[in-house]
This record gives sequence, structure tokens and C-alpha cells, in this order.
Amino acid sequence: MEPALIGTRLASAAISPLLRKLLVGDGPGAGLTGSSKIRLSSLVSFRGEKRTLTEKDVRKLAATLVARSTGGPGEAPFPAEETEAVTGTLARTLLALGDLDMDDVQAVRLGHRDLARRLRAAAPAPDGLSTDSALYLESMTEWACLHLLEFFTQRSTFIARSLVEQTRTQAELIAKVDEVIRRTPRSDARDAEFERRYLDHLAKKHGRLTIHGIDLHHSPDRWPLDLAYLSLEATGEAPVPDESGSFAPHQREQAVRADLALARHDRVLLRGLAGSGKTTLVQWLTVSAATGGRTDGMAYLRGRVPFVLPLRALTRHGERLPAPDRFLPASGCPLTPPDGWADRVLSSGRGVVLVDGIDEIPEAERGRARDWLRDLLDTYGGNRWLVTSRPTAVRDDWLAGDGFTELTLSPMTRAEVSTFVRRWHRAAGPEAEPYEQPLLDALRTAEHIGRLATNPLMCGLVCALHRDRRGFLPRGRKALYEAALSMLLARRDRERDMGAPSGIALDEAPQIQLLQRLAYWLTLNGRTQLDRSRAESLVREAVPAVQEAAQHPPETVFTHLLHRSGLLREPTEDTVDFVHRTFQDYLAAKALVDHWDIGVLVRHAADDQWEDVIRMAVGHARPRECAEILRELLAAADAAEDRRTRLRLVLLAATALDHATEVSPEVRQQVLARTGEVVPPRTPEEARELAAVGRLVLDLLPGPEGLSDEEARMVVTTATHVTLDAAIPRLARFADHPALGVRSQLIWSWSRFDTERYAEEVVARLRPDQLDYTVEDEEHVAALVRIGLRPRSLDLRVPLGATALAALRELLPQVRTLSLLHDDGGSLIGRLTDVRLPRLTALHLRVRSDAPPLEEIARVFPRLRELHLYGLERDLPTADDTAPLEAFRELTTVHTYIHTPRV
Repeated sequence: MEPALIGTRLASAAISPLLRKLLVGDGPGAGLTGSSKIRLSSLVSFRGEKRTLTEKDVRKLAATLVARSTGGPGEAPFPAEETEAVTGTLARTLLALGDLDMDDVQAVRLGHRDLARRLRAAAPAPDGLSTDSALYLESMTEWACLHLLEFFTQRSTFIARSLVEQTRTQAELIAKVDEVIRRTPRSDARDAEFERRYLDHLAKKHGRLTIHGIDLHHSPDRWPLDLAYLSLEATGEAPVPDESGSFAPHQREQAVRADLALARHDRVLLRGLAGSGKTTLVQWLTVSAATGGRTDGMAYLRGRVPFVLPLRALTRHGERLPAPDRFLPASGCPLTPPDGWADRVLSSGRGVVLVDGIDEIPEAERGRARDWLRDLLDTYGGNRWLVTSRPTAVRDDWLAGDGFTELTLSPMTRAEVSTFVRRWHRAAGPEAEPYEQPLLDALRTAEHIGRLATNPLMCGLVCALHRDRRGFLPRGRKALYEAALSMLLARRDRERDMGAPSGIALDEAPQIQLLQRLAYWLTLNGRTQLDRSRAESLVREAVPAVQEAAQHPPETVFTHLLHRSGLLREPTEDTVDFVHRTFQDYLAAKALVDHWDIGVLVRHAADDQWEDVIRMAVGHARPRECAEILRELLAAADAAEDRRTRLRLVLLAATALDHATEVSPEVRQQVLARTGEVVPPRTPEEARELAAVGRLVLDLLPGPEGLSDEEARMVVTTATHVTLDAAIPRLARFADHPALGVRSQLIWSWSRFDTERYAEEVVARLRPDQLDYTVEDEEHVAALVRIGLRPRSLDLRVPLGATALAALRELLPQVRTLSLLHDDGGSLIGRLTDVRLPRLTALHLRVRSDAPPLEEIARVFPRLRELHLYGLERDLPTADDTAPLEAFRELTTVHTYIHTPRV
């Protein structure tokens, strides 16, 4: 029943005096000042010391209201048997008026509907009432509240209190608005217009990536950031405040996406090796803020204004670090902001302050930079702050006392490298697309390339060089490493206009001479890390002989190599190593050739840790030196006592030959002749023996072209026993080979490699005719479904759980020949009773005493024509026992294979 209808029925009964009885009279002294708040509990007549109604009276009043509102003509609003329950509920609702925590002015402001909702919420909920009764009570309560509010507004003190309340509310609102204005920068037209221009400028300036220090002739030197950017993980420690408010970094942080670190922490010190992506991250955060955080996860930067402060630019000419009003001109921004704009942005807490490269200013100035940063933090604390540095430039907890979380960028994973390569080629445009997959293959098969590409800088270098050389990276490592060393040691800092942050400037050649000493010592001693004191000693001994470095203190030279070369790092405070083992090997090989320590090379030739050193030594050597190294390797092979060592040395000479710039035809022929004796192998035993040499052999295995079927099978057998990812692209070349033996070897070897990669690159490309797809792992079943294969012949050699069985159900409708040769093959049949197998005509089954009877097999596979049973003689049907076979309506061939157990 609507409130209007109830009001119509009650108006003729003059019911207002009944409801007025719920309230006390408006007598003298009742709020005459007009300023005191009158609580509802003091206005009801059934509460307090001078109450005029009891709860029983309120119930009678409710009964009268119910009776008079339902007594008119027409249909009753609710079932008659619920009258007592409705009356009790209405009485309890009216009594709840004294329990509401509000005054009469607040009640009137709510309105009769919201007041009714408050009353119903405060009263006990009705139990078991019909929908009609509930609707009646809702309408009745609203009507009663309408009259009660009318009574409140008629009280003599109500208007005065309303005016006082409005005045108070307006005063509070004015104070809050003033505070918002104080905290919000002026939104006048000049600020808004400048901010729009400034953000557009940042988006354009930082929206592209540039690799400094390499020569590119056929590639663009800049790429769109949004296409090429790859977010890496960062790990570290977060500061925890103590009782005094100071911070200490003793809470270990979980790995976090580096570009989301500022979403979790207001202040971050991010460490990373040269080329690990620190400056690129700064660009990404800048562009994300400038474009409103449109990309995934970056919405936390929406509405914020970035200030990019590369310290190398701010202190280029010895200037003082700038105050906020000098941020833009000091960082090279050509725009002129309105007076006080930067101060207003930072005071409002809308800034993102990105201080890039603590390591790129002289060490003596880093303390002053920290003081400058602290002054900014004290003045503008409510912003987000990112400071970047190389790992060893500043000590641990350098900013922990200021509440900074210290994180370190993690090296790129194999998957991240692949993602980077794909994004780089997409960013480089359609002309780069043909070079993407060959480079991905090279990263997996060419060890020296894969080991070099472990951070964004080096990945970008490899991508750019590969594209610029139209898909042909240097076959040897020498040219690739020379380009990388040139970039890291000299050109990168120079082209970024770095100056001399360590106090000295050294060309590439003297730095290489000094770094060779460290690499030589590490390799000769079989180590990859040395004490810092030993490293300083080696550099100190070498400096006087290096003319350009001799004019500087050895300690300063060592510091420059450690912090600026990009090749060294400090894993701990007291140790030093190379950022890539491959650089150590490259420089050690150069040192060995310079000293002509050929005896050292040959003595370590059988040590797999020296393989790269020897190959690169051949690359560094002059023609006569190169020929001597190769002859010595062959002679060492002849002198080796065991065949495996002989094979290793011959293959090492063959792979090193590819690194030689020039070598005599005679020596080349000797190496090739010795290699031809063992590659390709002639028997499975030779293939496995050759594979035992390891990754070395992969570079020497020929492709399918020009090989006989048996030679191809032996090559594949060798590669499938080198269980490294580098073997997968080589095996993929044989996937469509016509010889069944070759393809069978490929499918049999699936379980030796990563399931997903092998499925996509080898299994998906296999020519299917006559091939049994052998499955030896549950994940293989799901992988077949995922790559869209529906083989005609399936050989299951593993029990299947529920997940794998669900995937198998998708494969079986296309299967014609099914082999269940594992011990649980029989039980699997019982789990397939609901699967339709319209094409299955041949079944190979291992039979055991507990296997399902042949009648059940016939019920599951009704269209079988061939049945091959394997098992013990006692479990197989005999020639005289043909009754079970009669259940197969279309069976034409039965073969039994007796298994004789070992004694």
C-alpha cells in the first residue's frame, strides 16, 4: 500500500493527535536559546523521567493506526492472520525512534524516507511476514515519519536551531575548501596550459629508446619506447621505522615489477649494472606519467608530474644541484614555466622526482648530492622519489635512513630475452621482421650470443647489430665482443656527454690492457671472482706500463675500471668479478695470445671451462700463431689416452677453426679431415659417444641436406643426446624428413627437453605419415592438444591423471592406432567407456592378470580390426580360447607377443 493511500485513509480519522502523543510537548524552556541540539531521545514521550507513554501504550497506538488504515473499503493490504504480527512490528519500529543517534534538525535533513529506513534498521527485523505485510509496514513507517517530521518543524525552537546548524556547517565547509585550495596548486589558465605543454614535451622526448655507442648503417637509431620497453623484476630490502622514527633496511622485499615499485613505495633507490635498464625505466615512468598512466598497471601515476633529473647533466660544468625552480632548465627542458609552478606542484604532493645516475657524478660530489636530496625531501616530502645507481657506487643503506627502499634490478631470464627481441623487432618496423626468428634461433644455438644478451643494453646491441648486418652476426665472437667493449669502455659515456665522473678519462685500449690482467689471473687460477685487494694489486702493478694510465694514481684508475667500465662489479664489499663470464674469457684469451702462453692453452684444452678461451685465442691470433694452436690441439688429441678426450680435442679444433681470421689451407684441411672421421657418426654407439662431448658437437653436426637416411638418423641421435635447449632448433630442421627412423628418433626424445619448446618447434612440425606419436609424460598429452595436433597413431607409455585424461579425450576421436604398453593400460580402458572412438581400428595392449576382460575392451573399442596383446604367456589367450574374441564384431587380426621375465 502506497503512503499516499494510507494517508488518505487516515486523514478522515483525524489520526494526527495519535502520532503527536509519541512526542513531548513544546513547553517553556525546551531549547529556547535556539542553539542547543535537541536529541530525538529527549523528544519522545516514552523515554526519560517524565514519560507520558509506556511501551504498552505505544503498542495500542500502533494497533489503532493499523486498524484505521485497513478499515476502509477495498482489498485488505495484508493477510488478516498477520494483523497481530504487523502491529507488533510497527510498535517496535516506532519505539526505535528513541534509539536513533541524531537530533531533530538532522532528522528533517534526512527526509521521511531515509528516516524510515533508519527506523527499520534500528528495530528488530520482522520474522515470517508475507511480502504484502512487509510492503505495508514499509509504507506505514514512511507515512508516520512524514507526520513526525512535520511536527518537528512546527516546534518553536526548530527554525533557530536550523539556522545555527546551517551556519556551523557552512563554516566547516569553508574551512575544508580553504584546506583543499591550500593543498591544490592554482589551476589558473597559465599553470594548466603550461602543464599540458610540458607533459607533451616529456612524452615526445622520452618516448623513444636510443642505444649509444654503436654504428648502425641500415637501422634506425631510435625506437618507440611503448613497443620496445620490457619491465624487469627488482628485489631488495624495505626500510622499517623504529621507535624514534628512524629507518633501517631489515625487511626483505618480494620481487616486484620495477616499474611498479613506486606504487608500493614512495621512495626507492634502484641499483643495477651498466645497461640493466635503469635509465630506460626512468623514461618509462616519465612517459607513463605524461600520458596519464594508460598502460597496464601504471594508473598510479595518473595526475602526477614527472621531473627527470639526470645527475650527469645537472653537474656537467660543476654547477650546484638545482632548486625546484631550476629543475627544467638544468635538465635541458626548453620550456619556461610560470613563476613558482614547480614549487606548487611539489607542495601539493603531485610530483614524481626521478634522480638518475648517482654513479655518474664524481664520487666526491655524491655526499653533496645526498644533502641536496635530503633538503628536497624535508621540504616536499609528499611526492614519489626514485634514485638510480650502479651497485657499487654508493654503500648499502646509503638512503635507508631517509625511508628509501633499496631494490636491485634482476638479470633477464631466457623468456624475457625472447620477449625483448620480439618487441625490439616490432618497434624497429616491418623491415626488421624477417630478422626476428633467425636471431631467436641464434640466441639459443650460438652460446656466445646467448651468454652476452643478459640485460636490455646487450640485448639491444645484439638486435641492432644483427639487423644492421642484415641477419648476419659475426660467426666468431671477436667482432661481436669488440663492438660491445667499444660501447661499454668508451663510446657510451662519451656519446652521453658524461665527462669524467671518476676524475679521469681513459681511452678504450688502455682500459682493455688493464682489464686483461684481471681476466688472465682469474682464468689461470680457475676462478671467476677475486678479492678486491688482489684486484687492486694487479692493477697497481700494471698501471706503470700503460702509458695513458700511468699519469693517474693506481687507486683512481682501479675505481674508474670498477665503476665506469661496465665490465666489473662487486658482488660483495671485498670481491670483484666480471659482469659476464664471456668478457672474462675474451680478455683472458687476448692476454694469453699477447704473452704467447700457448703451453697454458694446450694444457687446459681438455677442460670444458677453457673451451671459450681457446676458441677466442684462435680468433685473436695472427695466422702463424693460429696455425700453431690448431696443430697443437690435434697433437694433443693424438696423445690422449681415452677416446672421449680425443673427440673433445678434435671437435674443439674444428669449432675454433671458425674463429680464425686467416689460416693456412694445409692446417685447415688437417682439421677438417680429422673432423670428417667422426662427424657424422656411423653407429648409434658412435653417436652417443660423440654426444658425450657436450654442446661443442652441435656446431659441427650437418643439416639434413646431402645426408643419407642413415646418416641423418645418426646426426639426430647425436643431437637428441645433447639435452640442451641449443639442440632444439637443429633438431627442428629434420622434422619433415621423409625417413620414418629420423622422425621416430625425434618423437622418442621429446621427454629429454623442455615440453613446451620442443612441442612448438619440433613436434608441431613433424611429418605425420606412419609416425607413432610416443607420449612418455602427462604434459605431452596437453601439449599435443595445445598445438592443435590430432595424431592418427598414439603410443601412451605413462599412466594418466585426471587432467591428462581430459586432454586425451580430445585426441582420441581422431586416433586410428592406440598403443597402451604401460602397466596401467588396462585400467585406462575402463575410464574411457564414455568416449566415442569412431576411427580406432588397431589396439596394442599390455595384458596382465588384473587387466579388463576382452569383452569389456570390445565394448569400449567396438570397431577394432587389429588387436596386438603383449604379456606373460599365462595371461594371453590361447589359440583354442577364441570365445572372448567373439565380442569384437569387426576383428580380423590378432597377434600375441609373449614377454619372458628376467631371471
